[in-house]
Amino acid sequence: MEKVVITESFQEAPARISEWKRFSRVFLQRKLVLFGLIILILLVLVAAFAPLLTSYSAISGNIAESMQQPSWKHLLGTDLQGRDTMTRLLYGSRTALAVGFGSVILAGVIGISLGLIAGFMGGLTSAIIMRIMDALMGFPMILLALVVSVVLGGGVLNVIIALSVATLPGYARVMHGLTLTVRENDYILAGKSLGSSNIRTMFWHILPNTFPSMIVLLTLQLGSLILAEAGLSFLGVGITPPTPAWGAMVADGRRYLLEYPWLSLAPGFAIMLVVFAFNLVGDGLRDALDPRLRGIL
Repeated sequence: MEKVVITESFQEAPARISEWKRFSRVFLQRKLVLFGLIILILLVLVAAFAPLLTSYSAISGNIAESMQQPSWKHLLGTDLQGRDTMTRLLYGSRTALAVGFGSVILAGVIGISLGLIAGFMGGLTSAIIMRIMDALMGFPMILLALVVSVVLGGGVLNVIIALSVATLPGYARVMHGLTLTVRENDYILAGKSLGSSNIRTMFWHILPNTFPSMIVLLTLQLGSLILAEAGLSFLGVGITPPTPAWGAMVADGRRYLLEYPWLSLAPGFAIMLVVFAFNLVGDGLRDALDPRLRGIL
């Protein structure tokens, strides 16, 4: 028996290598996808090494240097409190990534688990879970996030919770539909006939076969969540000052849009670029993971 297992593993290795080569070729063949990937890599590097890229504080400023024009000393000028705009822009990338990934992970884990359980168990369990999700989907995402943010208050953690609650139904419904499709496959029925437990069937057989589609959804949601966080911060119910947040920076600078346009345009451009990059990478993942393209590209 051990020899058979070893032989099969060696036979599967070339297939996995070939699949990885196909994925890499499809994913990287589009220049726009490659551009988006480079933007995201730069964003992560900027967020990780922000303290090394600037000598100014993102929270405290010098009131004597308030509202200065862009110069070699302050590349994007300073705000009303005399804080370096470029520094707050760099540190704001940390906030955007923390909220984006935090919300996706929290909502993804809960939503995928609920959708998986509802789709596999069916019956009353599915009815209860999906009716709750339907009730949450009755509210627009940004409105539901706004209500939860007002109830919980500002701050990074509360914004993550608010956005997770708002996006939770989407993950659950998509996973529910995928589970209904996958659970009828022959290998699932064969595993159940051999005594595979429900937990093992769900998380060892159904979940891996639905994960590619969910990865695409999670990636596309990252850009939307960063945009939603910027919207909440712009409205004053998101990230609390003085923590740097791109949405709050746009809101603070709009009062001086004619005299100091860079105060709003710089963070606004950063939001646009990051959301655009996440959408490009999500589209690239969708094409690379599409089973209909296997054997064609």
